[in-house]
Amino acid sequence: MHRLLLLGCLWLLAAPPASSIFQRPTGTPAPPRLQYLLEPLHPTVHTRRGATATLPCVLRALPRNYRVKWSKVEPANYRENIIIITNGLYHKNYGPLSPRVHLRHSHRYDASLTITNVALEDEGRYRCQLVNGLEDESVSLTLHLEGVVFPYQPSNGRYKFNYHEAKRACEQQDSRLATYQQLYKAWTEGLDWCNAGWILDGTVHYPIINSREPCGGRLLLPGVRTYGARDKQKDRFDAFCFTSALQGQVYFIRGHLNFKEAGQACRSHGAAIAKVGQLYSAWKFSQLDRCDGGWLADGSVRYPITTPRERCGGLPDPGVRSFGFPSKEMRTYGTYCFVG
Repeated sequence: MHRLLLLGCLWLLAAPPASSIFQRPTGTPAPPRLQYLLEPLHPTVHTRRGATATLPCVLRALPRNYRVKWSKVEPANYRENIIIITNGLYHKNYGPLSPRVHLRHSHRYDASLTITNVALEDEGRYRCQLVNGLEDESVSLTLHLEGVVFPYQPSNGRYKFNYHEAKRACEQQDSRLATYQQLYKAWTEGLDWCNAGWILDGTVHYPIINSREPCGGRLLLPGVRTYGARDKQKDRFDAFCFTSALQGQVYFIRGHLNFKEAGQACRSHGAAIAKVGQLYSAWKFSQLDRCDGGWLADGSVRYPITTPRERCGGLPDPGVRSFGFPSKEMRTYGTYCFVG
């Protein structure tokens, strides 16, 4: 016992002070302290498609001959695209966001960026940079859209898309290629899919909740499995698409319709046959729940279930169920319509 106490005392004498354990390693520069810009209280701004969102950027002082530059970091090409530049008196807008952005300017120190009618492609990381000669400084903010990720493949089977075709396919279904963060969040919420798919940055992944033999084996832990970056022209996979809230309504028309008749039925009501992304959005945000399979614009037949029950597919979890791509001549299904 005495020997143990002696060893303990020696260890305490030799151990470094508690404060030194958390000191920065020698030679590591301290992050520059912001002199003119205030750190945002909340670096992530949450919004939905169609809403108005403001990214905060406030100055604590106004240096001489300064400019503030807003830009967006694009993960697909790792570039920063300029959105707006101001000197406090005048400003100039740039790029595709130009018609939908302005400076909030609620007071002379306010350089916050307001985006109206938020679109799917607006999600991502933004930078507010104070340009002041040698004293440039910046803050980063993230615009996060609430939404839903869904796997997508064409009527001719799995693994048919190169990157550019996958990107186009998502856009045709009122969605866009998901980011890794969106796919990861969808996995934490229960997305379990064995087929690998493209995401926005050109990498390929698939999310697994229940480890099983055809999906990497039973010994691998659940997670978002990755194939890494692939050749955007030659390699072929499915797609993971992301969509957000609708500016409109999806509803069901009952009947025994073929695909052509389904489109005519929607048009006769002043609507259009719904896209896959629109059905997922209605399921996610409007809790659309129907046991009836209905035609969609891509020729697939699906139905949304928010309250799982035995006679509606029998699966235990909510989701959008699919009958695949039946013959367009089959007069078996109703149709889902979208009106804006």
